[in-house]
Amino acid sequence: MKPFKFKQFTVNQDRCAMKIGTDGVLLGAWVPIDDSVNSILDIGTGTGVIALMAAQRSEAEIIDALEIDTEAYEQAVDNFESSDWGDRLFCYHASFQEFVDEIEDKYDLLISNPPFYTENYKTSDVQRDIARFQDALPFDHLIVGASRLLSDHGLLALIIPYKEEERVIEIAANINLFPKKITRVKGNPTSEIKRSMLLFGFNQANTKIDELVIENSRHQYTNPYINLTKDFYLKM
Repeated sequence: MKPFKFKQFTVNQDRCAMKIGTDGVLLGAWVPIDDSVNSILDIGTGTGVIALMAAQRSEAEIIDALEIDTEAYEQAVDNFESSDWGDRLFCYHASFQEFVDEIEDKYDLLISNPPFYTENYKTSDVQRDIARFQDALPFDHLIVGASRLLSDHGLLALIIPYKEEERVIEIAANINLFPKKITRVKGNPTSEIKRSMLLFGFNQANTKIDELVIENSRHQYTNPYINLTKDFYLKM
C-alpha cells in the first residue's frame, strides 16, 4: 500500500487495520488549538495522523499518542520519527484504561476518533475489529477517563456518529463536561447528517452549533471543507 502524502508529512499505513479516512483528518483540522495548549494526547492514534496534524498546527511541547494494537503502534512511532516534529511526538503502547490508571500527567487537549461500530457483527480480522468496534473502548470509558486526564481548562474533542450525539453529551454531563462546540457533518447538501464533532470542557457555556457539508457534488468540495483541510491535503 502506498504511503499517504500530506503537504508537510507522509503517513505509512500498511500495518494499520484502520486506514486514513475523512473522519480523522476532519477532526485533526477542526479541533481548536491555540497558544495556551502545551500538551496534547491523541487517544487511539492508529497511523498517528491526528497527532501529526496537531504537531503541524501548534507549538505544543508535548504531543503524546496512545495505541493498543502492536502493529499500529509501531507504525505510528515510525511515522512520528519520519516527520519534522519527532522531538515533540511520543506514542504509548497501552490500552486507554491502563493509561488512565498509570499516568498522572494532565493534558490541555485530548483528541479521539474512537472506534464506534456497535453493530452485532465481527469479521475474521481481529485487528480490524479492535480498531473498529466500540467494545474495545466504550464511550463512557473514554469520556470518564478523559475527565481524569484533562487539565482544569482542558478540552476534549471527539468525532462520533450523529446518532450517538445525544447519548455522549449525556454521559459527559454526568461528570461535568459540557459541549462548547458541535459541528454536524454531511456528505452533501441533501444527505443525512452522518457525524458529529464535539468539543467538551469543564465550564458550562453556550454551545456553538454549526454544520459542515463536504461536497456539493461528487469530488466538488465545498469552500468550508476546502478551507478546513487545505493545509493538509495535497490537492486542496
